[in-house]
Amino acid sequence: MITREQWRAFIDHPIVEWTIFAIGVILLLLTPVVGALPGPGGVVIGGLGLAMVLKTSMWAKRHYVRFKRWQPRVMGRRMNPGTWTDWALRRQSAKRREEMRKQKELESGQVESKVD
Repeated sequence: MITREQWRAFIDHPIVEWTIFAIGVILLLLTPVVGALPGPGGVVIGGLGLAMVLKTSMWAKRHYVRFKRWQPRVMGRRMNPGTWTDWALRRQSAKRREEMRKQKELESGQVESKVD
């Protein structure tokens, strides 16, 4: 059986990294074609391709983080696309941050109501 360290060493091999990156790019390029077919295939293929590219490319990771931090205003409210991607990826760290943000808002709301 392959240990975790052996698997990481295998994934970190340059040929394997480039292969995963190339497959991810091919999947991303196939996404519009598969997305035109009925069913959710485009979302699945696009998600797999994005995950493979993000796993192997620091450039893509930097742009992904920049995308997540971009915060336009929609209908007077601040809407963060990173929140949407975290929700779609079911990220546990995003759930923790959201709970901490809600707790902080609750505490600050209580402090303001006590002052009034």
